[in-house]
Amino acid sequence: MPGPARTPSAASTPAPHPWNRYVALGDSFTEGYGDPEPRSPGGVRGWADRVAEELSLGHQDFAYANLAVRGRLLQQIVDDQLGPALELKPDLVTLSAGGNDIVFRGSDPDKLAEKLDPVIGLLSATGATVVLFTGPDWGGTPVFGRIRGKVAIFNENLRSIAARHDGVVADLWTLRQLAAPHMWDPDRLHFSPLGHHTIAALVLEALNVPHTLKPLEPKILPTSSWRQARSSDLVWAKDYLFPWVVRQVRQRPANLGLKAKRPEPGPVFGPGLAHGPLAAGSEGGGPFPTGPVTAVKP
Repeated sequence: MPGPARTPSAASTPAPHPWNRYVALGDSFTEGYGDPEPRSPGGVRGWADRVAEELSLGHQDFAYANLAVRGRLLQQIVDDQLGPALELKPDLVTLSAGGNDIVFRGSDPDKLAEKLDPVIGLLSATGATVVLFTGPDWGGTPVFGRIRGKVAIFNENLRSIAARHDGVVADLWTLRQLAAPHMWDPDRLHFSPLGHHTIAALVLEALNVPHTLKPLEPKILPTSSWRQARSSDLVWAKDYLFPWVVRQVRQRPANLGLKAKRPEPGPVFGPGLAHGPLAAGSEGGGPFPTGPVTAVKP
């Protein structure tokens, strides 16, 4: 289903769109990690909540469910979330899966795409608009830069899958703003509130929906010396990378009783709408978090 044609909209005019029921599938990226918000279910907000807040403006019948669970691999997302998503009969679906497989398991991107293709086919066959996400470009990072080639191959597969099933691509790989350090949580795996805000705008633009999310520029930090950069890498490895390796060695069960933060579709009462639609001095209808980001470990 193609998105609506873009039309100019004033701040007081809700963006027109054809979707009444939105379901988000995925892992911590879609759950909203890195974007802490006590007023949101699960204590995090994220790009999907921000997209839902925008789509809900002026649409009383709009409902949103988020089935994403942190740490999930592609097959787990398919096994645990696809069935419930189909039962909810959404007309808009966002799906991000495979990132954990590539980053933490070294999985073959072509084989991951083979698993994902029929899933997108099933979702698309319902008539729903399906949004897929390419992986970001980690080429400038010291550790994840090593998997840049795999991410690029997976991204090309995703674009082919989207074209085959009339899907929509939210292209994180080409979103150059994500190269800024303030777009990322201190764990370097999840996005910061600024990153989630920027990605929400990307999704709405990929759907050709006018929105109220204004571009927010990160602060320009002074260039670090080689020694300072090395010190930062060592702190990150100690606080985030090494603990993750230990957890993998111990082979903790994947299912720790974690549940989706919004398993049933319902009205959007996120922080972006806490002060009413398009409250004065807000971004997208609510205050944009400007305080320090609480680190959330993977």
